[in-house]
Amino acid sequence: MKVSIITDVLNAKDTIEQAIQSVLNQTYSNIEYIIVDGRSADGTVKIIKTYRDRLAAFISEPDNNHFEAMNKGLRLATGEVIGFLHADDVFASNQIIEKIAAAFAHRRVDCLWGDLVYVSNKNPEKVIRFWRSCNYRHGLFKRGWMPPHPTFFVCKSVYEQYGCFNTDLPISADYELMLRFLHKHRISFCYLPEVLVRMRLGGLSNKSFKNIMQKSMEDYRAWGVNGLAVGIHTIMMKNLSKIPQFFVKVNT
Repeated sequence: MKVSIITDVLNAKDTIEQAIQSVLNQTYSNIEYIIVDGRSADGTVKIIKTYRDRLAAFISEPDNNHFEAMNKGLRLATGEVIGFLHADDVFASNQIIEKIAAAFAHRRVDCLWGDLVYVSNKNPEKVIRFWRSCNYRHGLFKRGWMPPHPTFFVCKSVYEQYGCFNTDLPISADYELMLRFLHKHRISFCYLPEVLVRMRLGGLSNKSFKNIMQKSMEDYRAWGVNGLAVGIHTIMMKNLSKIPQFFVKVNT
């Protein structure tokens, strides 16, 4: 089974090499690695080019937002399973893709996800927040639930059947995509109860109060664009569900 990993990046010279090495050091051998750069101007491209011979594809051109970049990666991907590793993130170990491929092969599902830890920007060994996910049952999205998107791996056939990221939602396109796949179309899934990705704090959705409000409005719109009814309480529960993540201890 070929697994495609896509990294979208814009001006991340301080972290991109760690992300690249996190993919290239995986024990699983059949990985197609694609990097989509938004025309970085800080030295990021120079770092990427030192690994060019180990990449399946690399493009560097302007884009409107990182979901547009991710869609470019999806169009280039040829693997049976596709996942993303953002430029600020790393896989939790070198065996992660091996475990993910084994789960897809054994359970024959359309998608899977696992747990996520947020780490300090200055000290990536320091865990700030632990997103322990869970198995899914229909209806959980209405209670504010969603899987951690950085750990979300999906069969290419699902993207071909149900579409890619909705770039009209520049902050919540990942939420809308998972809502569409899992809640609306009820694709098959499994949950791996372990940390798959270490993610640095500082994402767009939580960057400021204004962004949090925009994200909440986009979350609400995500239901509407799929023809699904939702109440404001769902969006409130989605935001409140993050609070306990700051109080869970994890050893990674």
